[in-house]
Amino acid sequence: MQTSQKHHSAAGLHMLYPQVHCSPQFQVIDKKKNAFSDTPSKESFFTLESSTASGPLPSNESPSVSITSGRSPFSPQASHSQSCISDLQPSPENVYGSPLSGASSYVYDEAGFKSKIRELEVSLLSGDPKVEEYSGFSPAAGKSWNWDELLALTPQLDLKEVLLEAAQAVSDGDFATAYGFIDVLEQMVSVSGSPIQRLGTYMAEGLRARLEGTGGNIYRALKCNEPTGRELMSYMGVLYEICPYWKFAYTAANAAILEAVAGENRVHIIDFQIAQGSQYMFLIHELAKRPGGPPLLRVTGVDDSQSRYARGGGLNLIGEKLANMAQSCGVPFEFHDAIMSGCKVHREHLGVEPGFAVVVNFPYVLHHMPDESVSVENHRDRLLHLIKSLSPKLVTLVEQESNTNTSPFFSRFVETLDYYTAMFESIDAARPRDDKQRISAEQHCVARDIVNMIACEEAERVERHEVLGKWRVRMMMAGFMGWPVSSSAAFAASEMLKGYDKNYKLGESEGALYLFWKRRAMATCSAWKPNPNQNM
Repeated sequence: MQTSQKHHSAAGLHMLYPQVHCSPQFQVIDKKKNAFSDTPSKESFFTLESSTASGPLPSNESPSVSITSGRSPFSPQASHSQSCISDLQPSPENVYGSPLSGASSYVYDEAGFKSKIRELEVSLLSGDPKVEEYSGFSPAAGKSWNWDELLALTPQLDLKEVLLEAAQAVSDGDFATAYGFIDVLEQMVSVSGSPIQRLGTYMAEGLRARLEGTGGNIYRALKCNEPTGRELMSYMGVLYEICPYWKFAYTAANAAILEAVAGENRVHIIDFQIAQGSQYMFLIHELAKRPGGPPLLRVTGVDDSQSRYARGGGLNLIGEKLANMAQSCGVPFEFHDAIMSGCKVHREHLGVEPGFAVVVNFPYVLHHMPDESVSVENHRDRLLHLIKSLSPKLVTLVEQESNTNTSPFFSRFVETLDYYTAMFESIDAARPRDDKQRISAEQHCVARDIVNMIACEEAERVERHEVLGKWRVRMMMAGFMGWPVSSSAAFAASEMLKGYDKNYKLGESEGALYLFWKRRAMATCSAWKPNPNQNM
């Protein structure tokens, strides 16, 4: 990064704005016993996606979360979508609770779907204290900003406030003020500074790219050269090792899949983000231990441009690696590739054959699928309906717990600031601030996502995250019902976290697993099965 060494950084509202929406209580996962406690946590956990329709709001003090204590990360590129149940009431208790049990038939209501999603979006945004509580600082009435004075005062300024002032100016179309604040930010940020300074680096560059219309060219916006495939693979490997976000996805999904296909003689796993395929090495090894012999395993991998570029070749490399592993373990194995974006996948591309128990894995990928807010084709929901038609034994969904899909720009900026503050703090706990590998990993694997969320709109904005509450609505509309993530998955994830900083925690609510950094939910793993009461 040519200018970054001089000024660049991480920002965040981490616990600055307490979250006041109440979700169902989390059960405690006892690290010593590696099991869920029968007693729910005495303290409520508060998230954006879980507002309650009635009852007093909790106090503004940040609640402590009782969850499992253990000892990033997400993203190749793609795009968005949403769905709803025709008789679903707007009460968040229905939206975020267990699947409705009274429905005997399923009718897709396009207009109703859009209406319900909008209601949900308004509910999420209208009560977001991170947005509501920010009042900003401004010059005296009738006066304009004195940029020379502000630049002289940079050591005394709050970086979070300056970032928010800049974003507000961009949102208001006040470009002169926005550029002024960006110039101030460049004196406050650093790629080798504190978490907020490092994040601030990339958020400021995202704001500038938005103003200059260069967001579509990520590496131009980041003022650096695109890495080679080998370099990108190295940077991805650094994040994989120092943060548990991908390991959480692989560990929990593998355990859930193994339990779902117990006793099946022919198993077909369809993975929409197979990446390097390493997640299935462990699964193959476990299948080889099955009493009575392993099943025939077929894996269909859907590729993406970033993973293909990083590995330096097509899916055939993954197929060969897994085939060799399966052969060494005595597991009959077949590999089928779908060399295309998930947006382009249709049934004929998946290699589905009768007689196989089908399992589908969506690790950090569905948020890339464009929804109806981007395209009339609504690939996000189309893909879910396609998967439902396969009658899978199980669908696993792992996503970032963040709300940026259809949020207006300023709300999206605040949410991004809050979420990635926690992520950069978690990275900071693992590597020194001047570690060159960490700097490169953040720049090439995390910053590109941040710039995309801030600088891009419409089809160019492919980073479109949703909280689990909204995923529940979508999955139910596609004909699925929630299925509790197994205790074996919770145990496996808990064991994995013992190798990481103690501030990573694991929690469970309504059958889904949550991965936390301190009190901030970072990712969720949920499991789904076709609802027999909903016909396509």
